[in-house]
Amino acid sequence: MSTLPGFLSVRVLRGVNLVSRDAKGSDPYVVLNLDGQKLKTGVMKKTVNPVWNEDLTLAVKNASTPIKLEVFDKDTFSKDDQMGDAEFDIEALMQIIQMDLEDIRSGTVVRTVRPGSHCCLADESHIIWENGQVVQDLLLKLRNVETGVVHLQLRWVSIPGNNKLQYHCYYTVHSDHLL
Repeated sequence: MSTLPGFLSVRVLRGVNLVSRDAKGSDPYVVLNLDGQKLKTGVMKKTVNPVWNEDLTLAVKNASTPIKLEVFDKDTFSKDDQMGDAEFDIEALMQIIQMDLEDIRSGTVVRTVRPGSHCCLADESHIIWENGQVVQDLLLKLRNVETGVVHLQLRWVSIPGNNKLQYHCYYTVHSDHLL
């Protein structure tokens, strides 16, 4: 796939049934890694079912590069414990972005990505044309742990003049999200 620079807005919605790493409950946070960029959510205290509902925005240079997600348990006096990881790509999302969708009704499922052995999807992922934007919901099954799923929502943000479809972006990444 050709390079189509832009930004990917990743809304980290929630974690479900994450592994417990502390006797009193875990304090999970998510880290996203792409091409040397590392962004993280805030820490949710004493829960294995956190609700972050935070937006992190990554600069995308190459749509075929996978994005790594890691979940950690924040510890005060020792190294943070790993709570699992997953990888996902945005190639299917990028294929839809390049289509002319202006005449499609809002709420239409444009494509469904099915789980397979090559990806961390826990369930089908729908790419939807919603209010002039292409949106993809992902449920990622965490690897290297007994249990855990992370729910994300992706939105592509084009660089003006780079694509005929233009999207609005709300930047909510603050300096405390940078590692």
